[in-house]
Amino acid sequence: MSVLMKFLQAFLDQFFIEGIWGIFKGIFLGIVNIFNIPKYISIFKEYSSQLGAGGWILAILCMLVVLAALVGIVMLVVMLLKKYVRFRKTLVDQEELLNEVGNLNREVIKLNIEKEKILAMKVSQLGLKPGESPYEEYEGDKEEGDEDETDATAEDYSRFYKLTQVDLAMEGYEPPVYDNEITLPEICDRFRNFACSRMGLFYEPKIIRLFIAAMSSTRLIILQGISGTGKTSLPYAFGKFTHNDVTIASVQPSWRDRTEIFGYFNEFTKRFNETEVLKKMYEAKYKNDIFLTILDEMNIARVEYYFAELLSILEMPSRDEWVVSLVPNVWPTDPKLMYEGKIKLPENMWYVGTINNDDSTFAVTDKVYDRALPIDINSKGKYFEAPLADPLYLDYHHVEDMFREAKVKYKVSEESLRKLAELDDYVIEHFRLAFGNRIVKQLEDFVPAYVACGGTEIDGLDYVLCHKILRKFESLNISFIRNEIGGLITYLNKHFGKSNMKESKDYLERLQKLM
Repeated sequence: MSVLMKFLQAFLDQFFIEGIWGIFKGIFLGIVNIFNIPKYISIFKEYSSQLGAGGWILAILCMLVVLAALVGIVMLVVMLLKKYVRFRKTLVDQEELLNEVGNLNREVIKLNIEKEKILAMKVSQLGLKPGESPYEEYEGDKEEGDEDETDATAEDYSRFYKLTQVDLAMEGYEPPVYDNEITLPEICDRFRNFACSRMGLFYEPKIIRLFIAAMSSTRLIILQGISGTGKTSLPYAFGKFTHNDVTIASVQPSWRDRTEIFGYFNEFTKRFNETEVLKKMYEAKYKNDIFLTILDEMNIARVEYYFAELLSILEMPSRDEWVVSLVPNVWPTDPKLMYEGKIKLPENMWYVGTINNDDSTFAVTDKVYDRALPIDINSKGKYFEAPLADPLYLDYHHVEDMFREAKVKYKVSEESLRKLAELDDYVIEHFRLAFGNRIVKQLEDFVPAYVACGGTEIDGLDYVLCHKILRKFESLNISFIRNEIGGLITYLNKHFGKSNMKESKDYLERLQKLM
């Protein structure tokens, strides 16, 4: 045993004392020797008489390098220590956060249990079954002569609070005296003068003509261009011009479905959370004014997501089909102009979207562009002197009557339609793109209205061709069609004249420069 003990002692002494302790002892002695100032002084005295001027310079440089290395090592150690401390603190914070989340989840579960208990108590007190309306029992108990009390209760329990307020506000409404003698050119001139003299906004006559004529062909108008050119101000000023302020819906990046436009039914509160857009739609059903809703920065979210249902409904050939379902059932206190939980979209409302094309926005798809009429506003209007112009009351029936008269009086000529059909064949053959029936119909509505507003047929055709057809070229590979663009410009010169279709040819030339 004594031999074994001696062996173990020798072995462990070698491992711990000579090994482990030697490591720490060596590190400690190394640090002590690094900062052994007397030793450094002794070395200086020993070699001071032997080094010349050049030697001292090199020696000092060498010492500075060593000193810098030492400082770097110390800073590195400090930095590593700080990183470790931060890392450790982050782990501790994460653990605390997870604990807090767990506590909050437990609190939410408790609150949900309490909510269910409260709801059960309320249902029990009302004597209702789940999903039963509180008005059914009330209506059955209503006695003759209780009309005032019934109205008050219905208002209190109306699940469409804002729409019910519109019903109350419109009781006894008397429409204004509309300016039904005014013509489309007069509307354009007077609106332009109004915007200038009353609001300090300057627009070219063509922009005003395009805006008014666009109303004849679609319910969705897109104003696009660089920031600060008055895209939002144009429909805003038109609302002031017609004594009917616009509704501005500021689109948010989170918009993904129809609830952003119409609102949604809250199952907990049993109320419908109406948006201001829905409220304005409902108000428009009471009036004959022209209503505009601005979708500001409409492409900051995907238009085809939140506006998809409206796009589809407004494409219906019959306005009787412009119906939106809001709730699946009927309550007796629902707004007056609703039926079976549905609302018919107003015929006198137009939707005006503003677009800035930059890195923070989404590209607008062909589905949206095909159903809309885009208007480019890429420059600020120039100042001009305008006479003081007053606003007017504009009846949308009168405006639509003028659009219909324009389609008869300024119908697109057969020659122009024939040239467009031939151009359609040319574009299909060389670019694999087609006009489509929807665009042709819009053209037949838009061009006569544009002419009636003071424009010319060829300019109206040029505008539709440039912004509805040639715009699609941007989705093609420009390098593959570079040889065809020059031929298309030659085709336009030959069939429409060198002095015509200027906007389309300018656009094609800009595409050529991108190659």
